[in-house]
Amino acid sequence: MSETATIKPWINPYLAILVGVFAVSFSAILVRVCSAPPLVIAAYRLIFTFTFLAPFTLWGGAPALRGMTKRQVLLSAASGVFLAFHFVTWFISLKYTSIASSVVLVTTQPLFVVLGSWIFFKERVPRLALYGGALAFAGSVVIGATDFQLGGSAFIGDMLALFAAVMVSGYLLIGRRLRGDVPLTGYTFVTYGSSAIVLTATALAARFPMYPHPARDWLIFVALALVCTILGHTVFNWVLRYVQASVVSVSVLGEPLGAILWAAVFLGENPTPRQAVGGAIIFSGLYLFTRVTARGKRRG
Repeated sequence: MSETATIKPWINPYLAILVGVFAVSFSAILVRVCSAPPLVIAAYRLIFTFTFLAPFTLWGGAPALRGMTKRQVLLSAASGVFLAFHFVTWFISLKYTSIASSVVLVTTQPLFVVLGSWIFFKERVPRLALYGGALAFAGSVVIGATDFQLGGSAFIGDMLALFAAVMVSGYLLIGRRLRGDVPLTGYTFVTYGSSAIVLTATALAARFPMYPHPARDWLIFVALALVCTILGHTVFNWVLRYVQASVVSVSVLGEPLGAILWAAVFLGENPTPRQAVGGAIIFSGLYLFTRVTARGKRRG
């Protein structure tokens, strides 16, 4: 019997997934209403995340860190660099294009994860999954064409969102390779720590002000760390111990829906009809893609 089947979770994993999706759906709107530069927002999100989680890693002599090899530490640090580029490019995209376009395009990361798995890990991709990927790509073209017509800046924002999807895929691919041997606390300590260092050093080198900031911005920095990162992404990592990865992958598609809803309610930013059509095409393609890919892995 597997370990996941013998350990009873202290909370229903499916309820935890709902909490995680609800938490991460606030990321885009928090970044949009923050007055600080995107690079500074990303830096403080990782600084606070690292600060809040570090005690759990260092407790009891940091056994998770002492058990990591030099190669594992270096790969975890590289994963943090990918995460840093993901956050800063995605946050910048939110300043150029609509929340609807940005969050939908950045959610295409499963396509790049499987592409990277095929290139680096020689994993086969089912033909039906390729059809789903092509459908999602077609939806991206619809959104990109719409925003290009709205203005060059919106199209630039779309391209940055796609680049952010590529960057987070690198982060996920490295994490996937390491997490079989490296404890979660050790991996997140090095990954979040290196990401915070890269973002802070870049912000300082670019002469972006790390302080002072309005009180509202500081609350946003903390909310991005506590709610969106720890209560969102960390919860997803915990849930993976009890449910199939395909369930989490498909559930995360709810993040753009929540972000679009909050943007409409709080900012009056409603998606255009063509954005809605493009988003629906992407969701359909990603749903088919993730389900078929996960089913192929289970059979393998």
